[in-house]
Amino acid sequence: MTSIISRMRDAAQKRAAYYRTVDEIERMPLDVALDLNIYRGDAHKIAYKAVYGA
Repeated sequence: MTSIISRMRDAAQKRAAYYRTVDEIERMPLDVALDLNIYRGDAHKIAYKAVYGA
């Protein structure tokens, strides 16, 4: 039982981290994004890779 709860908690934490990362990338000032060579339109792809490692 605890493993199910633990997996659900981990999934919720990863989902929250994913959405937080997407939000931070999308709100990043353009000059900062350009300095970091980040296209803000790829925020979902970048966040997914950062959180889930795929």
